[in-house]
Amino acid sequence: MNQKETFFEYPNFNNIKEIMNYSLQKYPDNIAFRLKNKKLDKIEYRDIKYKEFFEEVNNLGSALFSLELHNKRIAIISKNRYEWVLSYISILHGGLIAIPLDKDLTPIEIENSLVKSQAECIIYEEKYQEIIEEIQAKQTTNLKYKICMDNNALQMNIPDFIENGKEILKSGDTKYLNAAINDKDLAVLVFTSGTTSKSKAVMLSQYNIAKNICDMQKVEPFKSSDVNLAILPYHHMFGSTGQLIMLCNGITTVFCDSLKSIGKNLKEYNVTFFVGVPKLIEIMYSKIQEEIKSQNKEGLVKILKVFTRVLLIFKIDIRRKVFKRIIDELGGLRFVISGAAALNKDIEKGFDDLGIFIVQGYGLTECSPVIAGENYKYRKFGSIGYPMPSVEVEIVNKNEDGIGELRAKGPNIMLGYLDDEENTNKTIRDGWIYTGDLGYIDKDGFIFVSGRQKNMIVLKNGKKIFPEEMEELINTIELVDECFVYGMPKDDDFYDNKSENEESKEEEKNDENKEEGKNDEN
Repeated sequence: MNQKETFFEYPNFNNIKEIMNYSLQKYPDNIAFRLKNKKLDKIEYRDIKYKEFFEEVNNLGSALFSLELHNKRIAIISKNRYEWVLSYISILHGGLIAIPLDKDLTPIEIENSLVKSQAECIIYEEKYQEIIEEIQAKQTTNLKYKICMDNNALQMNIPDFIENGKEILKSGDTKYLNAAINDKDLAVLVFTSGTTSKSKAVMLSQYNIAKNICDMQKVEPFKSSDVNLAILPYHHMFGSTGQLIMLCNGITTVFCDSLKSIGKNLKEYNVTFFVGVPKLIEIMYSKIQEEIKSQNKEGLVKILKVFTRVLLIFKIDIRRKVFKRIIDELGGLRFVISGAAALNKDIEKGFDDLGIFIVQGYGLTECSPVIAGENYKYRKFGSIGYPMPSVEVEIVNKNEDGIGELRAKGPNIMLGYLDDEENTNKTIRDGWIYTGDLGYIDKDGFIFVSGRQKNMIVLKNGKKIFPEEMEELINTIELVDECFVYGMPKDDDFYDNKSENEESKEEEKNDENKEEGKNDEN
């Protein structure tokens, strides 16, 4: 197996503007977004084609340039919605710097993030209006402009900006359209947490993100006919880079009404693809199992799974036909990418048995974010697959079991942490980023993650315990819903609740058993 093997043709781009322009030329009439508007008891849908989306990008971007925000920093805060993506792409297309903020930050956390990032403008959802005004009034930040996403007559807002941008372009002002992109300069500033002024802010370039996107395009089976449900928060790199992938492929994006409505929205929009976290995927699988159980079809489904597995040996795949009713309940789902944490391999296999292609990815915000992933051709349940085509991965400082720290090198590695040379130098050494995650690489080149280095419990006898692995095993017990494994210190060591006397008796018993075994052999 060649872990650098690619399966799909895709050009090598150096920045996001190049990628988006390529997408516009290729998919102008595809639907980029399907938006739902609720008016009293009536629901209306608005489809925005790719060519319309990029017209709005150019209009909004031109209006931002009219505020003399060239090369300036612009924060964005809201739930996942069309205007978030519109703002983000408009900022990047003009070579400005985007600062995605967590929608759940408290007012003081928002203020700290704005202070640290030195943002001069913030684009926000109307619910943050009062908070932003109070922060601006304190004059602790560099904020000069605040732009509301909603049509608010009292504030500068995106609908008005789009109209202003139209007039700017009509007048022949093409400064925004012709803005040069410095590929390797700071483009996106992402906070790893927003709770204190000491939180780390990751600096990424357009080159970092573009190379990561190109890698994923070459190994995963995206289709322009797909419908994507945007679930992961856009302020996470996994969410925002995932959305860029949708735009690269002419895919339609829809938004869920709420986390509780995901099941309904899957069917409503005939969703075929989404990027999610293990907890969500596990809940979906659990509901499938509950439905099968309620219909007393557990035995039948088990037999059908065995039957379809046998046919797969002979390259005959009828899974989606056999399990069509189950798949239809999920909107016609065909492809899922799981990331942010380890997915239970039994659940991954369970989806695969139904004919739903599911892969695990692994990465860090500092890596734009993907380092490795299972791919179109090669998967091994429980692993995180192979490194991305342009990324190198090594396991260093291995123990006797071959488990050590995972480090990576590639064009997707961050520029560093903002104003934090000490932590940057600790994390990136000789071009390698040290992830803090422990794992191993098997004989076929598949990477397995065991847990976080800081979580590892080291006993006095040298034995190493990985809580994540134990949690996964315990969670397979039917009566266990959730569990948390931790080390309990006793004096200068961890203990397992056995007294020294009990341990001594057990050792004596083991010695006696060994002696009896020898006598039996004789």
